[in-house]
Amino acid sequence: QVQLVESGGGLVQSGGSLRLSCSASGSIVSINAMGWYPQAAGKQRELVAMITSVGTINLADSVKGRFTISRDNAKNTVYLQMNNLKPEDTAVYYCNADRVRVEFRPVPLNSWGKGTPVTVSS
Repeated sequence: QVQLVESGGGLVQSGGSLRLSCSASGSIVSINAMGWYPQAAGKQRELVAMITSVGTINLADSVKGRFTISRDNAKNTVYLQMNNLKPEDTAVYYCNADRVRVEFRPVPLNSWGKGTPVTVSS
């Protein structure tokens, strides 16, 4: 009912930048929060950035000053601008959409994308 598609990952040298995008599609009425959750090999998925529909932002301490999250509500798209990347940022970055309201469904959904890999070389 809701699909999330991430893009923008790749290989970059330490200190470089990448911009990730995540677009949600389906019979979407509204999305409360959208966020990015990297998962490094052998580790759990963890939140690094989240933005609500009214623009409230939550950033993990590890990325403050380096990552910026933004959102286009009209396009149901969230972006993650990643600057000054470090090797420890290497992970598959998953997009999440929380409390997604869709047509003809009373209960909101929580949806995940399939992820986009980010590799930062030293």
